[in-house]
Formats: sequence, C-alpha cells, structure tokens
Amino acid sequence: MTPFGEKVRFLRRERGISQRDMAASIGVSPAYLSALEHGKRGVPNWGMVQKIIGFFNIIWDDAEELERLAGQSDPRVVIDTAGLSSRATELSNLLAETIASLDEPEIEALIRQLRAARRG
Repeated sequence: MTPFGEKVRFLRRERGISQRDMAASIGVSPAYLSALEHGKRGVPNWGMVQKIIGFFNIIWDDAEELERLAGQSDPRVVIDTAGLSSRATELSNLLAETIASLDEPEIEALIRQLRAARRG
C-alpha cells in the first residue's frame, strides 16, 4: 500500500463510500481504484488527484496533503546513485535488500531520521 492509497482508502471508508460508487463518480473502474488503494498502480497523474480531491470535497491543507502523498507514492522507486559516493550506493542497496524485513517502528524511525537529515 502507498501513502496516497492508504489516505484515499481512509477517506472513502470514513465516509462510508464503496469502491464501486467512488470509481463510478470519478470515472474509473473499481479494479483501477482498488489497485490505486493497494499500491499496485503508479503515482496518479495530477488530473486524477484533482478528481479525488473534488470527490471528497476537501480543500486547503487536506488537499495539499493528498497532493503531497500522491507524489510520494511510487511503489516502484529507482534510485540513481551514479555520480554519488560509494556509501550512497551502499545505502540504497542496503535499503532495497532490507526494507521488506523492517517492522513499522523501524520504518518510522528511518523516515524521521532521513527527514531530519534533509532539513539539515
């Protein structure tokens, strides 16, 4: 599941809306919506994100959050370390090898650490 898919599913369930009804309203198949929620589709395009924002009638910060989550929801990330240090390549490979075995607290700790490093 991706952060975007998780949020869409939460919003849909919170409002008691079926996948079938939501899919019909935004002009996609229920199978597509299911795949989007489960992270089996790539990042949705801007137009699809806007349809979903409109469907849920969300504005301002909530709409920005959904747009941000969409941008962070590619289930098949490629990390290009060409031109970076050997340690950067080692880090990306180590993450690729171990991510499936990490539990949620470990993932959350790594996310916090990387965000802190990005802020500098």
